[in-house]
Amino acid sequence: MEVKDIMTEPVNIDKSATISHALDIMEKKGVRRLLVTHDEKIVGVLTMRNLTRELGTRKKGSMPASALHVATAVSDNYVKVLPDTKVTDAVTLMARNGGVIVVVENEKVLGWVTPTELLMKNDLKGYVAEVMQKNPIVASPADRVIHVRRLMLDNNIGRVPVVEDDKLVGIITEKDIAKAMRSFRDIVDGNKQDARIKNLIVEDIMKMGVKTVYTNTPIKDVAKLMLDENIGGVPVINLEEQMVGLVTRRNIVSVLAQ
Repeated sequence: MEVKDIMTEPVNIDKSATISHALDIMEKKGVRRLLVTHDEKIVGVLTMRNLTRELGTRKKGSMPASALHVATAVSDNYVKVLPDTKVTDAVTLMARNGGVIVVVENEKVLGWVTPTELLMKNDLKGYVAEVMQKNPIVASPADRVIHVRRLMLDNNIGRVPVVEDDKLVGIITEKDIAKAMRSFRDIVDGNKQDARIKNLIVEDIMKMGVKTVYTNTPIKDVAKLMLDENIGGVPVINLEEQMVGLVTRRNIVSVLAQ
């Protein structure tokens, strides 16, 4: 199988567009990343992690998201391949670089391959216990959001389970943080933002009613859950309902690469 057989059309945005507009597009399309272009040339990729980093930085002061431009948050974490590249090679490249695969021919973008396409098009074998992250980083409902944001960026992760009294009570993602930071920039007066953001705690923005899987859940079932619910990761519990790990789309891509 070649990448042209599984690629999809990327959602594009111009580098001159605002971060606020980018977030709106991501929300509307239900995507985690956008292909950034200018004059029909690739500039890079905009991810939710880029936005979490940019919206939380203090160097832009109190500027609203509608005044910040996509160009300031672009990542070059992608690899260009030809349409006849083998999917097996694309999987290896994605696992090694952590980005996405952009399919080009004569410098024209034909499509791209993200973890979503790999999960959809592969016959996945094995069980969650074989691929999950053991002892994942967790947060408490009372932790400050700015602290969890820093944890995500420093550890290059997109979600953190929220645990209280050894019980899973929620999950907080980079999307939750990006949306919260955008709201503060757009609504709160500049001279009050720092104090208000410092007082924001995980409990204020985390999602409850978290989807979970068991250690003996087949990987193919986890992949289907992620695709059906459009989520990037799922906490793993044992038969005693205790959280013992976390499985993400990237974990599964790593297994495919092996």
